[in-house]
Amino acid sequence: MKLRFLIFAFSLAISAQAQVTFPKNGVADNRPKLFAFTNATIVVDGTTTLEKATLIIKNDLIEAVGVGIAVPIGAVTYDLAGKRIYPSFIEPYSDYGMPEFKRGRGGFGNSQLETNTKGAFASNQAIKPEVDATTIFVADAKKAEELRKAGFGVALSHTMDGIIRGSGVLVNLADGKENDIILKGKASAHYSLDKGSSTQYTPVSKMGSVALLRQAYLDADWYTNGGSKFEKNLSLEALAASQTSPQIYESDDKLGILRGANIGKEFGINYIFKTNGDEYQRLEEVKATGASLIVPLNFPAAYDVEDPSDAQFITLAEMKHWEMASSNAGLLAKAGIQFALTSNGLKSKSDFMANLRKSIEMGLSENKALEALTLNSAKILKIEDKLGSLVKGKLANFLITSESVFGKNNIIYENWISGKRYILNEANVTDIRGNYGLKVEKLDDSKLTISGTIEKPEYQILLKDSTKISPKVTRSGDLFTIIYKSEKKSTADTRLSGYFTNKNFGGEGQLATSEFVKWSANLTEPFKIEVPKPDTTKAKVIETGKLNYPFGGFGNTEKPKQETILVKNTTVWTNEKDGVIKNTDVLLQNGKIASIGSNLMAPAGTKTIDGSKSHLTNGIFDEHSHIALYSINDVQTVSAEVRMYDVLNSEDVNIYRQLAGGVTSSQLLHGSANCIGGQSAIVKLKWGEAPENLKMPNADGFIKFALGENVKQGSSSQFPVRFPATRMGVEQVMYDAFYRAKEYEKAMLTYNSLKVKTGALKPRRDLELETVLEILNKKRFITCHSYVQSEINMLMKVADSLGFRVNTFTHILEGYKVADKMKKHGVSASTFSDWWAYKMEVKEAIPYNAAILTKMGVTTAINSDDAEMARRLNQEAAKTILYGGLSEEEAWKTVTLNPAKMLHLDSKLGSIKVGKDADVVLWNNNPLSIYAKPLYTIIDGTIYFSEENDAKLQVENTKERNRIIQKMMLEKAGGASTQKVVPKKAIHLHCDSIVENAESEE
Repeated sequence: MKLRFLIFAFSLAISAQAQVTFPKNGVADNRPKLFAFTNATIVVDGTTTLEKATLIIKNDLIEAVGVGIAVPIGAVTYDLAGKRIYPSFIEPYSDYGMPEFKRGRGGFGNSQLETNTKGAFASNQAIKPEVDATTIFVADAKKAEELRKAGFGVALSHTMDGIIRGSGVLVNLADGKENDIILKGKASAHYSLDKGSSTQYTPVSKMGSVALLRQAYLDADWYTNGGSKFEKNLSLEALAASQTSPQIYESDDKLGILRGANIGKEFGINYIFKTNGDEYQRLEEVKATGASLIVPLNFPAAYDVEDPSDAQFITLAEMKHWEMASSNAGLLAKAGIQFALTSNGLKSKSDFMANLRKSIEMGLSENKALEALTLNSAKILKIEDKLGSLVKGKLANFLITSESVFGKNNIIYENWISGKRYILNEANVTDIRGNYGLKVEKLDDSKLTISGTIEKPEYQILLKDSTKISPKVTRSGDLFTIIYKSEKKSTADTRLSGYFTNKNFGGEGQLATSEFVKWSANLTEPFKIEVPKPDTTKAKVIETGKLNYPFGGFGNTEKPKQETILVKNTTVWTNEKDGVIKNTDVLLQNGKIASIGSNLMAPAGTKTIDGSKSHLTNGIFDEHSHIALYSINDVQTVSAEVRMYDVLNSEDVNIYRQLAGGVTSSQLLHGSANCIGGQSAIVKLKWGEAPENLKMPNADGFIKFALGENVKQGSSSQFPVRFPATRMGVEQVMYDAFYRAKEYEKAMLTYNSLKVKTGALKPRRDLELETVLEILNKKRFITCHSYVQSEINMLMKVADSLGFRVNTFTHILEGYKVADKMKKHGVSASTFSDWWAYKMEVKEAIPYNAAILTKMGVTTAINSDDAEMARRLNQEAAKTILYGGLSEEEAWKTVTLNPAKMLHLDSKLGSIKVGKDADVVLWNNNPLSIYAKPLYTIIDGTIYFSEENDAKLQVENTKERNRIIQKMMLEKAGGASTQKVVPKKAIHLHCDSIVENAESEE
């Protein structure tokens, strides 16, 4: 007992110290505030509910909660019989109290190359970990009230600006001074790939943002391990110091979660992902990250599709997301993924509860919903010792409600925040519902009917002539004002003022004639409360479409599976010394070509395909492509650190379209905006798989270089601001990069030899120079955008002087002029079949280029550089027969074996040979014919395209679109708000495309 008294005295002393630095103008009341809430249904957390229980709070903390608890002497007691108490909600992702910012306009052609931030901060103004939300937080009474009405008691807030956004602040949503309501400073660290208000030149792409974030992490590590001896950098200090806080990463879509998880894995960071609400579309992969999520309830409105011409501009993925977005939270819960819910993204916080009820209707249990709003948020933010449930010692943050907090008719009466009461709705409202006889002096008797709910009654007056009127009623407690037109022809209102007592109304009023009269309304029939009958039928099933992979048009409800496949009696284009073999069988097993020959025996369960009258080839390999990428250019002169793997878009319908054209593999290249561009992604077009599963296993690293007009900004509408501005400058940029890489290697080697000695400081890791150094060490290989012979010669001389070889010249439309030199250097050529005259650099291109290079002994490929052309690369290859007289087999190799050789993958791709990957296409005709179409496109023994399945998907897509369109039209007819259809222009990326986010099309 003595110990309890001491604890009480200590807590009282702490309480008495509040506001010491802000003296009160008047007499201060430092008595402890003690409240007891009795006879309530108390929902302690998502799994524990107590009936007829008591909650006791003292000052800002919960003192006790349970059944049969004695009410302390002196406590202010509230009898909450028939009401419920819930923990207040936690808003885990907010910019409440933060200053607004304007989005910047950085990027290509912008004159601002260096940061505008003054002081010892990071070199890029999108990197600002030093921003401390605690120091810039300003309470906003209006926004706090909006959040309180939605059920929130605390919010984690930060400034949503930049790639590294600084630290967050945890605040009470109470009124008061900032020093009173701030619960925890530097409560979190925040990241995104959106540069925000930065007007700096770079980055302009997601991959550039990824590279910048990765380099910042490396720099912070270097700085804290000795780099601070060389410079003062407050940004790096702040970034290093923030790593013990919850790390929250904003993702713009479900693939962004996977991208962020890869960054986190590299640096040992367990990100918490604020999602976009579409993660249900890649549930398996999202779950595999093991990450916790912060999930918005910002659902899209139905599209207005009454005009059929509008409907054609909406993708099936957009339609399906409208229908399925509200099922996201339920599917996450079912998958066992930990998540919290946020109101972020909603135009009005009043929509939050309505959208939450939609989620519950679509499968989210009420228990999981409550956990996501309370304890899960607290755990994710590492504040579960203070918030998230109604347990002794935690903050007194709770709601008092009329029924289940998720009920359609529920009313939140009060929201208590740190022991401070906020009345949102009157709890003890008199039930006035019923039928009354309305008597007003000098008027005919009428009837007053009051229905609806206790808190929101509905009024109707029935006049003697059977006219029904809905009066305007103002209520304050039991005081009422009723305004209505008592006669049809009246131009003025009758106004009645009075009170309700003993189940009757009475008072005085003023008629339309301005006469003052007395009135009364006496109860004639009590309101009948209808108790709903138990529903013994099955739960209502809300029809939605099925998930497919990828989500949207032409996705399959199940991912394709690897099979054992026997193609019989076909014509096989081997690309080997056997040439073209007729009436041959090919067995595909375990993802490899297992056997080639006649009358092959197949194991049990083998899928057998009749290949008679058909042609079997290996899959087409597009050496130069830009499909399935969100962006392809960043714009630093040297961008070797950016990686195309970071912006893989597995949902791009061009993957499916190119499978339909027989393409099975592609090199996805950086664009040609820079002298030294980014790292390539070499992929297999596995439609339906996530980005990680598209990557070609064990492939060498490649990188894009560029020469000519694009890198020197020759066609820029503005005077170039970025070096170089001439072709001579391009050469110097390349030499400079290689010399810097050599110095970097020397410094690393010196460190490795000295690191055993005390005081040796490891050089700063530089992602750009590491990549350039890989070229010198023959671990990464160049594909160079090129046109003019002088520049082709220049780069070969640069390579010769530095002791490495250029791997491939792409475009290379003047290659025929220097084919002998290319042969001597050992460089390959990847060119167009017959593109020319589309800019000055190509005015001397000829369609015989590929044939001349081939006959000179240069390994030559025909590439697309274009999503549309890639669908008919077989026909592009055939043009080399017309222009230059190549044989059919030589022509076919330009889109198969030769690209595989260029990318050092011919040991497993490029020909039909036992042991190679089972990447094959069965054509209905000679593959070089304009009439040829793939019947099957197979990758690693898995059928990713078939003519038969395509016909089925075409029908299903049309049926699904029509179903959802009808559903949207019904939604509009029912009064729901809709959004206008805004036509989008499809973006097909090419070498010079500079976009941040190329969306998928259908």
